[in-house]
Amino acid sequence: MHRAHTQSLSRPGRLAACAAVLLLAAACGTDDGDDTPATDRAKAVRQPKADTVFDYQLGGPYPPDDEVRAVSRDRSAEPAKGMYNVCYVNAFQTQPGDAIGWWKKKHPDLLLKDDDGSLVIDDDWEEPLLDISTPGKRRELMDVVGPWIDGCAKSGYDAVEPDNLDSYERSDDLLTPEHAAAFAKLLADRAHGRGLAIAQKNTTDLLPERGRIGFDFAVVEECAAYKECGEFADAYDDKVFAVEYTRDDYRTACDAWGSRLSITLRDRDVSPKGAKGYVFAQC
Repeated sequence: MHRAHTQSLSRPGRLAACAAVLLLAAACGTDDGDDTPATDRAKAVRQPKADTVFDYQLGGPYPPDDEVRAVSRDRSAEPAKGMYNVCYVNAFQTQPGDAIGWWKKKHPDLLLKDDDGSLVIDDDWEEPLLDISTPGKRRELMDVVGPWIDGCAKSGYDAVEPDNLDSYERSDDLLTPEHAAAFAKLLADRAHGRGLAIAQKNTTDLLPERGRIGFDFAVVEECAAYKECGEFADAYDDKVFAVEYTRDDYRTACDAWGSRLSITLRDRDVSPKGAKGYVFAQC
């Protein structure tokens, strides 16, 4: 399941505030993960090239078009032969449907709850948030999410994109950007330890923390719609897979960034090729 980037508007004032807080946290250190420089942790991974033709196949795998050189697929799917393959992992929220029951049964204490004991849910996608609020919770979550990342590596993927990095925005103030950065660092360390690159998924709030966390490139939804493409391009030296969901935003992105970034148009359901509503274009 993909995330349409509906809740990460450009927020200059809040971005500046978050950046200041996060930089302070970086200076003081954290209580989980190590402080090994990202360049040392990531030196063995294969990173994508800028302006690579990219297909976003989260709704189901299918043979990529001839010009495609990079593909993102759900971790349950096999990578595409001959491509740069990115493995999608919903790391900060549960998947909807039956997965919610699995979490309630196996790991109820790792689901974020409000003061009344009710689950905190991303209403747009009916996904409960995972509780990343303490070092202990983050370590327990790594016992679940870590093996998913291991599975991506075992399947032959080149990289991983952990989704819902910005879940704190939907947490009723129970989670913070610092919590997200701390958990993302654990994910990055795990990915690099398995020979995988790792993508920052959306949210300009954490761009100032990308080096300490260890992100290698970005997968960004609707950066043209929210006027964020330039920030990601500068932060990641154009190693950005940008996905737009409307033709107007796609044309805007192509006109402004098509010579630097990988710009892809997809339908919001990221439908498999041949399915009703399927849309794919690349500039």
